[in-house]
Amino acid sequence: MQTDRSTLPGTDNSELLTTPKNKTTKRIFIAATRMNDGKTTTSLALFAALRNLTPKVGFIKPVGQRFVEVGGHKVDEDSVLLDRIFDVEVPIEAMSPIAIHSTFTRDFLDDPEENHAVIIDKMCRAFDRAAFEKDYIIVEGTGHAGVGSVFNLSNADVAKRLKAKVIIVASGGIGRPIDEIALNQALFAQAGVEVIGAIINKVKPEKLETIEKYNRIALRRMGIPLLGCIPVEKKLTIPKLSQVVAEVNGRWLNGRLYGATERVEQVIIGAMAAKGLVDLLQRGTLIITPGDREDILLGAIAAEGIAGEKVVSGIILTRNVLPHPRLMEMIYKTRIPVIICKNDSYAVASKINKMTVKTQPSDTDKIPIIKNLVTENIDLDVIRNAFGTENSIGESS
Repeated sequence: MQTDRSTLPGTDNSELLTTPKNKTTKRIFIAATRMNDGKTTTSLALFAALRNLTPKVGFIKPVGQRFVEVGGHKVDEDSVLLDRIFDVEVPIEAMSPIAIHSTFTRDFLDDPEENHAVIIDKMCRAFDRAAFEKDYIIVEGTGHAGVGSVFNLSNADVAKRLKAKVIIVASGGIGRPIDEIALNQALFAQAGVEVIGAIINKVKPEKLETIEKYNRIALRRMGIPLLGCIPVEKKLTIPKLSQVVAEVNGRWLNGRLYGATERVEQVIIGAMAAKGLVDLLQRGTLIITPGDREDILLGAIAAEGIAGEKVVSGIILTRNVLPHPRLMEMIYKTRIPVIICKNDSYAVASKINKMTVKTQPSDTDKIPIIKNLVTENIDLDVIRNAFGTENSIGESS
């Protein structure tokens, strides 16, 4: 039966809300010590684990910095991702109430007192809608605890206002993540927010045992339970060709329809003889080369024909140099994706090497991996105990 959303709490306009009306839904705030430490991965996997305990799980990312247009609303892309994977059954605009666009901070500072009241009201109403009839709600933060302080919506401020308990995610190592967790814990403590655990993410598998041992000792001294360490999973860092094209601001010349979903597992710069390059080709290879290196292009075409299967994920032509028209005709007859961009080969390779690979709704191959990484490496019962629940989160109720 469809719920009449007009009856949801917080939908009247008679007063500005300063805190949510919802007092019963258990809320878990996922914070991180810095951007790209794994908040979304943790949120996604924890959402799946909670769904084993109860079907009534909500999600909200109160403050978002990367957004897309959905139904006329600016919606954070992580909210879109989670909704498309799980069908959260929450209005999408309620899952992403505040989008930080290019002039947001300046607009806020023009009249901070009035604007703060308005955005707090918007966030609280959205939370009440997202948490309506839910047993749990995942609240995903933005960056470290202090991000958003300029408009009084830091992670610590948001967690306090929503009365959420916090899990801090940090990346790899021993010294740096502990220092960063301590800094974040201090901000949450100052706001009166409880940190119920920490996760060390992206740990090299060969160092997992050592890092877990010493982080557990260090965090225990700080009064924070170590929920677990998550090893680096290479498959989660392999981008699709479409993501690479966006990163290098490229333009498709061939194979966009079938090439966008190709995975790029190896990058080769065409600065060698064609024979040497062909010897290195394997499935998932992306070749970066100027368009005038016709020997390399011919070698790639020949290798594809000899192998009888796809061995080239794509070719990026650099410096906006197109091959000879006859060679382009040959390329159009292949299924090799070809892209052109203005940068030189070194700049393109550097951008690809440094890019952050975000999980997308179409990454159906990655979702089971993400779920397993958390359920196999994180002590979910510590989270359960923080809320006094009876069933194990990782088990069906």
